[in-house]
Amino acid sequence: MRILIGLAMAAIVGLSAAYSFSPRATPPLAANRLPVDRMAFTTLARAGSNWVAGGELGHIVWSADNGKSWTEAAIEPRRFALFTQIVFVDDKIGMAVGHEGQILRSEDGGRRWKELAFDQDKGEPLMSIARLPSGQWLAVGAFGRALRSADDGKTWERFDIPGVEDKHLNRIVSAADGSRWLILGERGLVLVSTDGGGKWSVVPPFYNGSLYGAAQLADGGWVAYGMRGNAFRAGAEAQSWTKAQVPAPISMFGHARPADDSLLVVGQGGIVLRSADGGASFQIVRAGYRAAFTDIGLLADGGWLVASDVGLRRIDPRAPKAAATAASGVQK
Repeated sequence: MRILIGLAMAAIVGLSAAYSFSPRATPPLAANRLPVDRMAFTTLARAGSNWVAGGELGHIVWSADNGKSWTEAAIEPRRFALFTQIVFVDDKIGMAVGHEGQILRSEDGGRRWKELAFDQDKGEPLMSIARLPSGQWLAVGAFGRALRSADDGKTWERFDIPGVEDKHLNRIVSAADGSRWLILGERGLVLVSTDGGGKWSVVPPFYNGSLYGAAQLADGGWVAYGMRGNAFRAGAEAQSWTKAQVPAPISMFGHARPADDSLLVVGQGGIVLRSADGGASFQIVRAGYRAAFTDIGLLADGGWLVASDVGLRRIDPRAPKAAATAASGVQK
């Protein structure tokens, strides 16, 4: 199977789908705990006061104390497919997608999940999911696969997007007001919708590598990021993209938007990058961790919660690099 280039862990639209398309072994588990400080996690999501994380071997965990401790979510039925993204539309309702075309839904803030779709034999990995302004759900993934649901995930149908061909689709993102939507993928693919995800157009090519994510900035512009230190800046129309200055040739997998309107991006080597000039340039503000950071969340106390290929961590950006606290083992 052709693989995405860029993921360095057992999975994520970001760490290379070389990992995102292959199983990952995990250390033996204790009888009643999960080693969340050693497991691969690919996605973080906020559900009200809870944090929810997903990753390898079909594990989803949740925390009610800002990532200090974690509890394993109840999943029905239990599979072992990698989760690639979890999203919540409010404090209660969330969706998770992953390998083998798996789609789950939670109605209690991530504590319990029920399966909506799974196809072990023919289901390509799904990499991203979003609820559109119409109330429909859109999920995208490997080889240009796109699925749409008009009944809160009970049933799904194929959705053909012109111009995608067999390119992997890695992430769906939207403007804050829902007026513009982007899908990012391999070979520099950027799709734009201005009608709430009904119709999509291909942006003129500007890059040949994989793009793993994008963020809208305070001025309405966009930053897209991907492989080997490649990040790009565009205006609100998202049609013309200019290369940003990134000080390290790392692949970048996740981002967060602090209250000061800066942009944080995380990636390989435990590096955290920051842009304070609208995505024109980035500086390294954290580096040296023996991990690939796959996602980042902002804590109320000013700290960071990061997912990585070696566990979940709380980081105090004001303290020395050593001040990273590993999460405690998860109660099953």
